[in-house]
Amino acid sequence: MGAYVLRRLALILPTLFGIMLINFVVIQFAPGGPVEQLIAQLTEVGGSATDRFAGGGADMGGRQEGGSAYRGAQGLDPAFIAEIERQFGFDRPPVERFFLMLWNYIRFDFGESYFRSASVVGLIIDKMPVSISLGLWTTLLAYLVSIPLGVAKAVRDGTRFDVWSSAVVIVGYAIPGFLFAILLRTLFAQGSEFFPLFPLRGLTSPNFAEMSFLEQVRDYFWHIALPVFAMAISGFAVLTLLTKNSFLDQIKLQYVATARAKGLTEWQVLYGHVFRNAMLIVIAGFPSAFISILFTGSLLIEVIFSLDGLGLLGYEAVLNRDYPIVFGTLFIFGLIGLLLQLLTDLVYVWVDPRIDFESREV
Repeated sequence: MGAYVLRRLALILPTLFGIMLINFVVIQFAPGGPVEQLIAQLTEVGGSATDRFAGGGADMGGRQEGGSAYRGAQGLDPAFIAEIERQFGFDRPPVERFFLMLWNYIRFDFGESYFRSASVVGLIIDKMPVSISLGLWTTLLAYLVSIPLGVAKAVRDGTRFDVWSSAVVIVGYAIPGFLFAILLRTLFAQGSEFFPLFPLRGLTSPNFAEMSFLEQVRDYFWHIALPVFAMAISGFAVLTLLTKNSFLDQIKLQYVATARAKGLTEWQVLYGHVFRNAMLIVIAGFPSAFISILFTGSLLIEVIFSLDGLGLLGYEAVLNRDYPIVFGTLFIFGLIGLLLQLLTDLVYVWVDPRIDFESREV
């Protein structure tokens, strides 16, 4: 197993290189950019702000009559444009910028945001509690509900319970998470005309630090209850049906009939023999589910419930062409995703020791 782990670890860097390269090339063809964004901001506030940015030496009087590579830069001093390019690093060719970025990322130096006056790592750490809270509790809730429900449906396949529970989870899957979030906010959030039971903003109350430990725990879960439930509702269907079908496939195999013939109880058959085989396919989906919720799946939920997490950070960074945040978060979560995939393989072996990755070609 050690050799397999080392091979997988050795593949992480070339995989990250491919991810970063593809996204870097795509970004080069996207319209707009940080230089144009800043030019637009400065021209909106007038020449005094531009003069301050350029150190007082920029002439906004229109000595350039055209030919600028940037939209909205006509009439600006070429020296002023060159200074903006230098500050953003765009005075270097794209290939040099790409490899310089990779070298910094390998050393875990992600630089500073173009427009937020803060380090990328600092911003990620600042937003991480919201995204981890949503991703972790949503994933755990989905698994804790869906796996027992899927097992119960497999044991009662074709019964009235199976039919009605399938209808409920499929209806939940058909409703987009953000629509369900709006419904929950309308019915149960503070300010609602119906049942204003839950807070609407933030992870904790303003006086959180003054509370006792038990009060802090209660306050934390009180704040995340609605967004977590809104995100988890659509995940129940896929995981429940996946668990059910996986169990049905295993129950039909000969070893289950043999175990029953030996006099084992139904509980021993299901959870002593069938469970570890049926759970392999369910475990395989955990890393991708967690990463998607952590990084991208919570954007609309964050907006609806006024939560400032990584989803909103990444979305705003793309809109503003804040490349250090875009590529920094891409690198970090790409690395986390690859490591979680490796962890999944290790869990495979823990669940079923018969699996041998040593003989597998990577």
